[in-house]
Amino acid sequence: MKGIVFTEFLEMVESKFGLETVDTIIEKADLTSEGIYTSVGTYDFNEMVSLITGLSQEVDIPAGDLIYAFGLYLFSSLGKAHPEVIQSYKSPLGLLYSIEDHIHVHVKKLYPDAELPAFKILEKTDNSISMIYSSSRGLYRLAHGLIEKTFEHFNGKADITYQLLKEDGTEVKFDIVQNGQ
Repeated sequence: MKGIVFTEFLEMVESKFGLETVDTIIEKADLTSEGIYTSVGTYDFNEMVSLITGLSQEVDIPAGDLIYAFGLYLFSSLGKAHPEVIQSYKSPLGLLYSIEDHIHVHVKKLYPDAELPAFKILEKTDNSISMIYSSSRGLYRLAHGLIEKTFEHFNGKADITYQLLKEDGTEVKFDIVQNGQ
């Protein structure tokens, strides 16, 4: 997993729960990296699992809710780091339609060894999109947070529902209907 995900996660933890919580979850997690990450490095996904699990235990919030909150946080961070990607879209649905064909292509140029989830568009209309999220990591709640924040970025709202196609969350169908605008 790319280091930027780790660095942003720890920044979110610090901003929401304090530096002491960051130190505590790193100490308890017994990480190979010792919790030292660079944004361009690549680290074992299991370290992220350990950090999320530790944070969940430390703050008594379900891991899924923390992953969703991280998705909300991560959108803003990625938008600041790579504004040119988001600026090329005029609507949230336009951005979502282009995840595979443009955004992930851009990410792969920056981070060639990044393991990205796949998004298969099933159906799209002027105000809705249905797509399948697929990832061996099962971080669909992160995707949910990113999708929701996409609409907020464009001053829009949407009804976002999802259905687990595989119980472990490695394949999830998202149905998104934009409200108003």
